[in-house]
Amino acid sequence: MNWLGRLGLSRSPARVAPVGFGHTACLAAIHESAFARPWGAEDFEAFLIDPAVRLDGLFFGRDPDPSGFVLSRRVLDEAEILSVALHRTKRGRGHSRILMTHHLQALGYAGIRTVHLEVEEGNDPALALYGRLGFEPCGNRPGYYARPDGSRASAISMTLALSPSGRQPAS
Repeated sequence: MNWLGRLGLSRSPARVAPVGFGHTACLAAIHESAFARPWGAEDFEAFLIDPAVRLDGLFFGRDPDPSGFVLSRRVLDEAEILSVALHRTKRGRGHSRILMTHHLQALGYAGIRTVHLEVEEGNDPALALYGRLGFEPCGNRPGYYARPDGSRASAISMTLALSPSGRQPAS
């Protein structure tokens, strides 16, 4: 334990920072470990070129590669979270909350009033996280996600107002 920890002032080992083109292979590997239909490095390169996209990485210690990321696309005063993923070894430890909280604050500072996302039904850890962050269910897309076993899962649409004047989508 370091001296800050002995004083009860320890900092989280995780930090959120922008990712760049040198991280695209790592981002693709993280995405592949989390989703049945993964994006490749070239997909992440295209996202990084898009000025409407915000892509934050979750870094630990001095590791130059991210262990997770959140990616959103902005349109006017709204944003959609397109993907959130963590390396297998970092899941279930509260790191997603750090990442999402930072990302949502940055979106709010950028003038975003409403954030949307979709999550696979049955993804209880993600649903719990989004609920704790204040997201509310607003719709359902039956059979939207393909599962590795060939079955289909519904997508639960969720929304979060970042300001009192943020528009809520119709349920």
